[in-house]
Amino acid sequence: MRRRNFLRWSSLLGFTGLLPAAQLMANEPNSPDNTKLSDRAYWIKLLDQIASPVLSNMSKGLLQKNMEMQLSPTWDGRPKEVGYMEAFGRLIAGIAPFLALPDDNTEEALIRKRLRADALSSFAHAVDPQSADFLLWGDGKTAQPLVDAAYIAQAFLYAPDALWQPLSNTTKARYIQQFKNLRKIKPFNSNWLLFAAIIESFLLNIGEDIEAARIDNAIEKLTQWYVGDGWYSDGDKFHFDHYNGYVMHPMMTEVLRINSKHGRRKQAEFDIAYKRMQRYASFQERYISPEGTYPVFGRSSTYRMGAFWPLAKLSLDNALPEGISAAQVRCALTAVMRRMFVPGTFTKNGYLTLGLIGDHQNNIADYYSNTGSMYITSLVFMPLGLPATAAFWTAPFADWTQRKAWSGQPFPKDYAVDY
Repeated sequence: MRRRNFLRWSSLLGFTGLLPAAQLMANEPNSPDNTKLSDRAYWIKLLDQIASPVLSNMSKGLLQKNMEMQLSPTWDGRPKEVGYMEAFGRLIAGIAPFLALPDDNTEEALIRKRLRADALSSFAHAVDPQSADFLLWGDGKTAQPLVDAAYIAQAFLYAPDALWQPLSNTTKARYIQQFKNLRKIKPFNSNWLLFAAIIESFLLNIGEDIEAARIDNAIEKLTQWYVGDGWYSDGDKFHFDHYNGYVMHPMMTEVLRINSKHGRRKQAEFDIAYKRMQRYASFQERYISPEGTYPVFGRSSTYRMGAFWPLAKLSLDNALPEGISAAQVRCALTAVMRRMFVPGTFTKNGYLTLGLIGDHQNNIADYYSNTGSMYITSLVFMPLGLPATAAFWTAPFADWTQRKAWSGQPFPKDYAVDY
């Protein structure tokens, strides 16, 4: 029954350019075929499976026609069209480093070239008022576009040569105008400050005029909200959830990277923020159990592996915390992927469901959660921006901290840090 249902599901993905059903079956964690794949090949196959339904449709202006939009049972009534911008923005930020790699004659390069071409066409549709996939950049009814425009800006910062430079002058001008139009949205006094700061930092990076206060206020507030040992509060009160991963550490360091590069902020500010992200990432590596699970707590649990953005970004930067090897991070994250991305985690048309595992957990979706929101999980794919020859991919299997601890092996102790 399980195989028959999966084959029915995968046969409906023909429009996406995905692999045939028999090969897609290998994505099931317990499939014998899956053991034949290298970790990198498995990650690329999973990236393609997640990205293709979105980009293949949007590149043709068909995303809003074909993407089924599931809403949280507690949906707050905002326009559901925000979900299309969420899907595109969050997805493209996560896969930008992979799309930035140079092409060659390998099988993965064929996937990359197809996805990059679809992404560039999708970028054009997103800001073309004549396109059916013109995104909801702002209608005065919701502030949500500020969030997902920030992820689009983040993608441009991660892969400027691959994703920004190839765009037509008309498309570039449209993005610049839309980004500036979002200044009318005042961010909440929370992680949202970083969304405004990322957009302005992108504009700074391409030589446009900026509203400096939207950058500096975010930096100053986040600095005040640092509570120690790698954790920021999300506003004046501490929230024990995964938003340090979903937003705060990666965007804070990116804002400081750009602004220090342009002489607006001190390099020392970036350096300390980066150390704090490394400390937080050391917790993330320890979150992952010997079985490939991690603790599910706090809001936005449906965001899945987007929580591991800091650990993934540090892997891309070859800057993992001391004592944590690239191999153990790769193996730990792969173990989580194999546990999480089972066939039921996707709808029959290949889109992510509102939940964590399978398709019976939409009760954990928050009032702002929709199908598009789920694509923040793509941020875990940062290490695919490393070449296949990098140690992250070529080093042999390594146990991660919890596997060592719970199998009786020596493992490093953990102590708080003071920076």
